Amino acid sequence: MAFPILLAWLLYQQKTCLKFDIYPMVLRAAGYLIRNGPVTQQERWEENSGYSPSTLASNIAALICAAQFVRQHGDEATAKFIEEYADFLESHIEAWTVTTEGTLVPGIKRHYIRITPSDINNPQADDNPNQGTVFITSQPAGEPAEFPAKEIVDGGFLQLVRYGIRKPDDPIIVDSVKVIDAVLKVDTPVGPCWHRYNHDGYGQQKDGNPYVGSGKGRAWPLLAGERGHYELAAGGDVKTYIKAMEGFASDTCLLPEQVWDEADIPDVYMFLGKPTGSAMPLMWAHAEYIKLLRSTHDGQVFDFIPEVANRYLGERKQCKSLEIWKFNRQVDKVKKGQTLRIDALASFQLHWSDDNWQTVKDTPSTSTKLGVNFVDISVSDNQQQPISFTFFWIESNKWE
Repeated sequence: MAFPILLAWLLYQQKTCLKFDIYPMVLRAAGYLIRNGPVTQQERWEENSGYSPSTLASNIAALICAAQFVRQHGDEATAKFIEEYADFLESHIEAWTVTTEGTLVPGIKRHYIRITPSDINNPQADDNPNQGTVFITSQPAGEPAEFPAKEIVDGGFLQLVRYGIRKPDDPIIVDSVKVIDAVLKVDTPVGPCWHRYNHDGYGQQKDGNPYVGSGKGRAWPLLAGERGHYELAAGGDVKTYIKAMEGFASDTCLLPEQVWDEADIPDVYMFLGKPTGSAMPLMWAHAEYIKLLRSTHDGQVFDFIPEVANRYLGERKQCKSLEIWKFNRQVDKVKKGQTLRIDALASFQLHWSDDNWQTVKDTPSTSTKLGVNFVDISVSDNQQQPISFTFFWIESNKWE
């Protein structure tokens, strides 16, 4: 749901004339992200559910863009609500997706991981990136398929820089780049390329024969493009990555999903840095290549969104410090000084107390145009007692 919003915003910025009203889609998509997040059913590799840096990045960027649409339609209240949910996601990125117990590269304990696994059907699932196990379905029979989440990395966190959510010189970003370069990078005769993630089993067999439900993940040209975009943002040389992507292409200039990443095996036509038997052309790779050319020409990452960067890379005066409780994410703690937002999908009155029911307050929920109703509770710096609450549902006239 995030990418259609980002595309809509790009079309709007380019003043593209559309033959339909795109606004209802933007509103519905933003509502879906807010109602169903922050856990994703599938991260960008379509394999695991949980807290994904790349998914969080696209969601945050999309929600900020959606808020721009909403504000331009004169609905300040809804725009602010959307932005505040984006703030909630942004303020939790590191807590959800950065391990503090890294072991992959000596001396680097804090770095982004591929995903913090979480079951979308468990409202009280653990969101600690130092814990949890990632199951990789494409492992060959007899080989381990479960790995500590903190030890599985990919380059998805680079999307945080791409959209303007984190600076390229952010210390955790810089250390995470060092980790993926050490763990996932492969050098080929035409330039560097990267694997999706360590222990990936989606690729040609070790002897070069076709993938049969398991194998060994090979290097993906599109990831060289993503790395090139990061280099551009960081002020580095991008030509190496452009030339590498061009070198990975077939004789007919088609970019493959994967290239061979080991010594040549001529008998099965596997050559280092050349296409494997994977999908070709991969449109995602071609799109990344075209974007990298455009970005280089412009001197700025094409997907960079100024409205996102203005909110999160500056003084951050607009950002709201939120913790959100909702039925699909029932948190049990909130930081002092934060606002606790109680979300539900129907109108309600919150019956609550912050002093062990010595005093009681009844607060009606505020409705939104996104199918979400909410109550905000300010948590003081000296709050000691738990915050207890129950719901009275307006429409059904029932307590829960």
